[in-house]
Amino acid sequence: MARRDEIGEALYGLVTLAVKNGPREISLTAASTLSTLDRTGARRVTDLAVIEGVTQPSMSVLVTGLEQAGLAERRPDPADRRVALVALTPAGCDYIRTRRQAGAATFADLIDKLADDEAAALAAAVPAMNRLREMDSDRRAAAAARDAGRPPAGQPAPAGGAAAEGAR
Repeated sequence: MARRDEIGEALYGLVTLAVKNGPREISLTAASTLSTLDRTGARRVTDLAVIEGVTQPSMSVLVTGLEQAGLAERRPDPADRRVALVALTPAGCDYIRTRRQAGAATFADLIDKLADDEAAALAAAVPAMNRLREMDSDRRAAAAARDAGRPPAGQPAPAGGAAAEGAR
């Protein structure tokens, strides 16, 4: 338990460092939304709201701002033309890539100052850190699908569930 808490505090401290040193052109929620779109592809506004932990009206306003900045766009959903999906624009992809590279460079500069054994310990932890991120992304996607009455991406709709009701 103490080890888990110690690891959690260390990771939280690194997140705080990244946030403090990150660019400030857009809000953290906007940057997180762009990152979600980059990882998962185009999403409904309602899904993005659940994933990012904000209300649907707030997410609509945020998406409008991202559209005005040229970082995201709304597109018709090929599966249901009445629904709009939010997708990254090429400028949005470039923004996220540049932001990630800047953040990674900040940490790389610090890692260069570590002793070799400390740097090796961090390198050994990379797969576990990536898995933590994947688990959180999966959890958020499942919550968005559950709130929308749809199965998570890549999973079939349950027989007789909400998705089946809409098909009748």
